[in-house]
Amino acid sequence: MRMTDLIQKKRDGEALSREEIRWMIAGYTAGDIPDYQMSAMAMAIYFKGMDMEETYELTMAMLDSGDKIDLSAISGVKADKHSTGGVGDKTSLVLCPMVAACGVKMAKLSGRGLGHTGGTIDKLESFPGFSTSLTEEAFLQQVDQVGFAIAGQTAELCPADKKLYALRDVTATVASMPLIVSSILCKKLAAGADVIVLDVKCGSGAFMQTEEDAFSLARALTEVGRRAGKKVVAVVTDMDEPLGNAVGNALEVKEALAALRGEYKGDLMELCLTLGTQILREGGAARDDGQARAMLEEAVASGAALEKFAQFVRAQGGDTAAVYDPALLPQASVRIDVPAGAGGYVARIHAEDVGLVSMRLGGGRAAKDDEIDLAVGVVLRKKVGDAVAPGESLGVIHARTRETADAAAEMLRACFEIVPDPVERPPFIKGVVK
Repeated sequence: MRMTDLIQKKRDGEALSREEIRWMIAGYTAGDIPDYQMSAMAMAIYFKGMDMEETYELTMAMLDSGDKIDLSAISGVKADKHSTGGVGDKTSLVLCPMVAACGVKMAKLSGRGLGHTGGTIDKLESFPGFSTSLTEEAFLQQVDQVGFAIAGQTAELCPADKKLYALRDVTATVASMPLIVSSILCKKLAAGADVIVLDVKCGSGAFMQTEEDAFSLARALTEVGRRAGKKVVAVVTDMDEPLGNAVGNALEVKEALAALRGEYKGDLMELCLTLGTQILREGGAARDDGQARAMLEEAVASGAALEKFAQFVRAQGGDTAAVYDPALLPQASVRIDVPAGAGGYVARIHAEDVGLVSMRLGGGRAAKDDEIDLAVGVVLRKKVGDAVAPGESLGVIHARTRETADAAAEMLRACFEIVPDPVERPPFIKGVVK
């Protein structure tokens, strides 16, 4: 085979065969196919697309480019969750202990953040001593005994995806449906879970800006996942405003703990209940959605979910004192309210811009080696649909200096669109794709 022939074939809109895709991915991973040819192929795929069979074969080829985690030594059903990303997304911190408290085990691999906030790994480091550098043996043992673990991803899983994504990122080919699907699913399949639930976000703060695109991605993910022999469900959710109220690492941990204590009833908890319902039902722990949701709500009300989270923090070397006393989490020395310039109703909160406020305070990374300030960020006081009086607080800035706080306050105020007439809050859960 010659890569030139495959590029031409895809350029002309023809489907690549299983053998051609596997040859291409193996050659690129090994360094036999140069970046310039793979860039041309990625652009051809961007414009001509791939059918579902090609997308499946691409996913499986990338899956087979590296190691896989064997979860068979863990008793019971194993589940995993993935989010397409968003502002204020601390879902795993709430969902995993809720599900584990209901008897389904969660084996979760996560990464560090690059952008507006840290990733799940960064947020968990708000607990002194916490480590996500687990050996595979320790990871499996903890999932089996505690019910869930969250560990950092290893370079050995799907190296083809890591190499191809870095190339896509600098060649304007990230926004390609088959390339997105294969990138997400190869890593989820490599992680070995029986049940995979995907949170596909749409809106201004998400990768998929429209509901139509989000549902298209959800359908493609579930179909390819089923072809691979897994139980896969996708939930399409709103990201036209930040998830929850907190944006910033320790602030998001604090909000997650409030949710586990039953003190938070907003969109974050609704998302965790919806995702958790799909996991429990698909995993056979509940006969239907109603029973699954009731089990999850009881796990929070009884304190079982919070205790499960404490067991998890302890098992990974973290100090559990802050689980029960969130005031012990990292805190910024400067906090200022951001008053509304005019009264009315919140019509929109530009999610991505709120994320940038947190990033510029030090809560995110512009480059992968940047240090994150775990304490800084934003806590919103108002959400879409809420009434606002002139001068009333829109949110609180958590910063290290008054100077950075004042600059962030002006940025946050600009994130809000306030209109004179009442605004109906759009549905948060857009739909479930099975």
